[in-house]
Formats: sequence, C-alpha cells, structure tokens
Amino acid sequence: MNESLRKQKYALLDLSAKVEYALIALLELANNCDRKTPVTMSDISAKHPIPERYLEQILTSLRRSGVVQSQRGSKGGFVLLREPRQLTLLEVVIMLDGEQKEKESLGEENLEKILVHNIWQQADLAAQDVLSQYTIQDLFEQREARLQKSQMYYI
Repeated sequence: MNESLRKQKYALLDLSAKVEYALIALLELANNCDRKTPVTMSDISAKHPIPERYLEQILTSLRRSGVVQSQRGSKGGFVLLREPRQLTLLEVVIMLDGEQKEKESLGEENLEKILVHNIWQQADLAAQDVLSQYTIQDLFEQREARLQKSQMYYI
C-alpha cells in the first residue's frame, strides 16, 4: 500500500449529524441524571452549536423511543428515563438512523461483487460490535476524566 494512502484517515462509516447531536444531548442529560433535574433545549444549545429546531426533532424522536421524558412548565425540560449505563451507542444510532438495510443488487452477481460485499459486511459488523460495547455512561466518564485532566494546575 502506498505510504501516503496509509497515513490518510478514512471514514467508512459516517456519523450522521443527527446521531452526533443526540449523543451530545444525551451526555448533557446524563450530567443531570442523579439530580433528576430537567435540561432545557436552550441549555443544550447554549453549550453546543446545535440548532434548537433540529435538537427539538431529535429529542422528540428520543422521547418516542422511550429514552427521554419531557416535562412542561417553567422548570421543564428533558430528563433521561433510562440509566446511562443501560443505553448503548448502537441503540442510539438505530433509534435515529434506523436499521441498515441490505442493498439490493443491481445487475448480475459475480464473484468480485460478492467478495467486496462480504468484506464491507464484516466491517459493518465490527462497527456494530464496537458501538454495542459503549454506553452513554462510558462517554460521560471519558468526558469527565478529560475535563479533570485539563483542569490540573501545575506550580
């Protein structure tokens, strides 16, 4: 393999903006999970550059999936219904982007197409395996660890 190609990074599996924003919102909700304090969309949008109208659609999808609950009123907002350690990243991807469907074959199947398809299927299964191993709690703990590291002061 060419050395310059080896150094380049490729995104074989794209992270959709919807899933990225949902994970960020879920991290914010996980931050208040112990206190059961609702988090408003404007709180999330103030911390992260997520358009509020898009965030509303995402949180509505998560509410319909039974992951978050919305509370109305002056002290309203959103709270997590599930424990962060019980919600995998793969579940979030499937909730928002849906299950991946098999591509219908256009034209004749041949050995080369089958070989390429099999390798891509293996890569997809590996990605699903990784995403199923991480939870919102894992993301939360990694964020907290990095925040602690960045707040260290040296004399």
